[in-house]
Amino acid sequence: MLDDIWPTFALRVTTARLSLRLPNDAELGQLARLAGSGIHGPDEQPFLTPWTDGSPLDRAQGVLQAHWDQLANWQVQSWSLGLGVFAEADEPIGLIMLHARDFPVVREVATTSWLGVSYHGRGFGTEARAGALTLAFDHLHAEAALSEAFQDNHASQAVSRKLGYEPDGISRDARGNEALVSDRLRLTADNWRTATRPSAEVTGLEACRHMFGV
Repeated sequence: MLDDIWPTFALRVTTARLSLRLPNDAELGQLARLAGSGIHGPDEQPFLTPWTDGSPLDRAQGVLQAHWDQLANWQVQSWSLGLGVFAEADEPIGLIMLHARDFPVVREVATTSWLGVSYHGRGFGTEARAGALTLAFDHLHAEAALSEAFQDNHASQAVSRKLGYEPDGISRDARGNEALVSDRLRLTADNWRTATRPSAEVTGLEACRHMFGV
């Protein structure tokens, strides 16, 4: 079994409506095609990555490359866990990524995510992020979670507010010749424990705990 060799394949985060897990090859293909068909409107640019550039095939291939890169470059000192987000009947609806550098020392994670455009506005983003943060705080014992969002990315900002994130300054990035400003947001373990949030269950962690340095 693959999870005997790479045990994060057995890791599961389950919420009321969703299952978060590493996708198999067929599921990864489905997620790539979903991203290729659109994760936001054609006139929007809510992410630093220009998701409306290129063809649907270009965007789908980018999802595959990013996912394979995360697996290939995993180290205890620098890891990125890309979990497929699946709704009922294992329907793939998006991806959520949990990233960390020097986690055994710093104890901070960052999240990024996307959903297929037809799944927006139904609370799935909040539920998926709550699931990933349950893994980070309650099982990996993170001390803080970080997020960044453009100031006009109202959906991401709303998810962060719901889960108890607080302002943590700004960042500036270049996209071509354009300077873009994002709000940095921080969720502490103390705020996580007191926040009202969707519940989640984590299974399969013991076999891969060492891969996270905990």
